[in-house]
Amino acid sequence: MADYTFKLTEGGTQLLITIGANKFDASCVSGFKQQLEETWQDTIIHVDIDFFQVDFIDSSGIGALLGVQKRLRGDGQPIRVLNAKPNVVSVIELLRLHRVFSISE
Repeated sequence: MADYTFKLTEGGTQLLITIGANKFDASCVSGFKQQLEETWQDTIIHVDIDFFQVDFIDSSGIGALLGVQKRLRGDGQPIRVLNAKPNVVSVIELLRLHRVFSISE
């Protein structure tokens, strides 16, 4: 079971999500989506997702990231993926989603 931390800052305009598991895949995405639903506010325009612990991401995890990006209104910035390990970055780049997300080390 994955552990997620959702923290709103800057008056509810920024959301920091920390994924506390080594896999972000089909086994844990439903819990992620549920917590996102409970936390989400329409005032959010910037989302950072910290992948410091994630070693593996599958299509379900990618789908969850795309779902977060879709929630951002047109004036929202791209999701920023933080501290992603090379194998996670490789999956994002293979799918050409580095054009959709901002990847920061």
